Amino acid sequence: MFKPLKILLLTGGLCLALPVLADPVLQESPFLSEQVSAGSMPAVTERAPETPLFVDLEARGRSFGTQGGTLSTFVSRDKDIRMMVVYGYGRLVGFDADYKLVPDILESFENEGDKVFTLHLRPGHRWSDGAPFTSEDFRYWWEDVANNEALSPSGPPDFLLVEGNAPEVTYPDETTVVFTWAEANPSFLQSLAQARPPFIYRPAHVMKKYHIDYADAEELNAEVQEARVNSWAALHNKLDNMYNFDNPDLPTLQPWINASDGKKIRHQFLRNPYYHRFDSKGVQLPYIDTVEMEVVSGGLIAAKSNAGEADLQARGLDFRDIPILRKGEESGNYRTYLWANGTASQIAIYPNLNYNDDVWREVLRDVRVRRALSLGIDRDTINRALYFNLAKPGAMTVLPSSPFYKAENREAWASFDTEQANALLDEAGLSERGPNGIRLLPDGREMELVVETAGERQEVENAMQIVTDTWADIGIKLVLRPLDRDILRNRIYAGTTMAAVWYGWDNGIPQPYTSPDYLAPRYQEFFAWPKWGQFYQTGGDVGEAPDMPAAEELMALSREWDHATTDDERSLAWEKMLKIHADNVFGIGILAEAPQPVVVSNRLKNVPQSAIWAWDPGAHFGIHRMDEFYFDGTGTN
Repeated sequence: MFKPLKILLLTGGLCLALPVLADPVLQESPFLSEQVSAGSMPAVTERAPETPLFVDLEARGRSFGTQGGTLSTFVSRDKDIRMMVVYGYGRLVGFDADYKLVPDILESFENEGDKVFTLHLRPGHRWSDGAPFTSEDFRYWWEDVANNEALSPSGPPDFLLVEGNAPEVTYPDETTVVFTWAEANPSFLQSLAQARPPFIYRPAHVMKKYHIDYADAEELNAEVQEARVNSWAALHNKLDNMYNFDNPDLPTLQPWINASDGKKIRHQFLRNPYYHRFDSKGVQLPYIDTVEMEVVSGGLIAAKSNAGEADLQARGLDFRDIPILRKGEESGNYRTYLWANGTASQIAIYPNLNYNDDVWREVLRDVRVRRALSLGIDRDTINRALYFNLAKPGAMTVLPSSPFYKAENREAWASFDTEQANALLDEAGLSERGPNGIRLLPDGREMELVVETAGERQEVENAMQIVTDTWADIGIKLVLRPLDRDILRNRIYAGTTMAAVWYGWDNGIPQPYTSPDYLAPRYQEFFAWPKWGQFYQTGGDVGEAPDMPAAEELMALSREWDHATTDDERSLAWEKMLKIHADNVFGIGILAEAPQPVVVSNRLKNVPQSAIWAWDPGAHFGIHRMDEFYFDGTGTN
C-alpha cells in the first residue's frame, strides 16, 4: 500500500526532501480505471512507490495538466523506436533544467569523495509489469550479466573501470546498492544520466528465465531452439534490449511501455501504470496516455510536419525546413519553435589520423595541413547561404553557455585565408602541383581528399559543395562520398575512411563535472582517431597506441581530470584540453548554434518555447520532461 514518508520536490536546480504537511491524494488514471475496476490492475495507491517523486510544476513555470491523448511523432528508421528511451528520460539520476544532477528513479544518493556511491531506491517501486524493483535487479546485472563471460565477453563497461579496476558492489538491503572504487570515479553519476544510459540493472525476475544459472536446462534449450539462435547467451542478449526498446515483453521503468512487437509502420507506447513521477496534485505522469511513433522516409518528415500530422517533432527536421514549416503553421494547427543547438559544431570535418594509407596518414597528421584545410573554408558564405547568418561561424569548441568558452578557441585557424592556407601547404612539402592545379602527394598522387558522409542532411552536402570550391583554390580536390550511417561508422573504425563529416562534439556545454573523455583519444567514436580510441577501450588488445605528442598530452590531461579533487582542478584540465584542440584542429568545425526547428501542436502544452536541443547532456526532449507535456481541453486529439 501507499505509505507516504516524504515528498521530493523537483524545483529548478534542486531536489529537496521537505516536510509534508498534507499528502496529495493520488488520482486514478481514466486510461486505467476500467482495469482497476475489473480487478486486473491495482489501484494507483498500490502502484505508486512509497516515496513517489512529486513534481512542483508551478515552481518551474509550467501548468498542471490532464491525463489523456495520443501524441504523434515520426522517425525515419524502425530501430529509432529507441528514441522513446531517450525522450522518456527515466534515469537513476538525471539532469534537471539547469544541468544539475538530481535523483530521479533513485530516491536519493550519497557520494563519498567520488569513490563510494550509495544508491537508495524508492521503497515499493515496481517495474512496468508490477514486479518489485529492488537491489536484486542490480545484483543480477552485475554478477550474472556484466561479469558473465558468455554474456559480456569484454567484461564490465568502461565507465565502471578505474585504471582498469572494477568496483566492489554490495547490496545492504533491497533498496540500497553501493559501488566502491579504490580510486575516484568522478564521472559515474553523469554517466547514468546520459541520453543512452548504461543500464546497471535488469528485470531479474524476467531475465533469469533465460539465464543458464537459473533456468531449467531443458526449458531453456527449447527456448533457444524456438528463437533459432546458437546459445542461451545469444537468446539472453537478444531479449535484453533495455535501450533498443524493441522487446515489449521486457519490463521498463520508463514513462511509456512499448506495446508493439516486431517491425511496423506505426509503433505504440502506452503509459506505464507503475511510473514513479506524479505532479503535486497527485496526478500520475506521464500526462499523455499514448505515443504513436510512425516510421517514414526521412525526406517526408518535414512535409508531414507541415501538413500538421506531427504533435511533436524535431528529429528529422533541419534548419532548411524552417520556411516550409512556418508556412504550414496556420493550416496545420501547430507552431514552430527555434531551439538552440547543443552540439559543439553543426558541421565538422574529421581527417582520420589513423587512415590505413601510410602516405595520406602522414600528410593528415601534419598540423599545418589541418590548419590549411580549416583556413580554406569560407564559413561566412556557408552561414549566409544555408543559415541566413543565424549560425555562428568558427572552429569546433564549446559553446558560449559553457564556463570553458573562449572566443580565441572559436577563432583559431577559422578565418577564410587562402593565402595563408597555401603557404602552410607549401611549407608542409606539398608545393608540387599537377597540370590541373591540384597538389601532389609525396608519392606523386593528386591530393584528392575523399570525405565520407551519412548523406542524411542536405545542408551538409550543400556546405561541402562550397568547401569543394574553396579547397580547389588551395590545390585540394574534395570528393564527397555519401554512405549509410552504419557503413560509414564501420569504415571509420576500420581505418578505411580518409575523412568524415559529422556533427561536432555532442556535448557543447560541458561543466566542471563533465568528463572530458571525448576530447582525449579514449573512444573510437571521435572520428579523428578511431584506432587510438579502440586501443584505450580494449586495454591495448585492438587498435593503436597514440603516438602524437598532442594526443599523448590529451590523455595525460584526461587522467588529471579523473584524479582531480576540486572543480578548479577539473576546470583547468578542460581549459588546457580545449586549447590543444584549438591549436591542433583535430576536428575542423565550420559553424555552430544553428537553430533547431521544433514543431509543436497548438494543443500541446508545457513544451518550452526556448530550450536547448542536445543529445548529451539533455537527451533531446528528455531533459525538458516530455512526461509533463499534455494536451489541453479533454486530453484527446
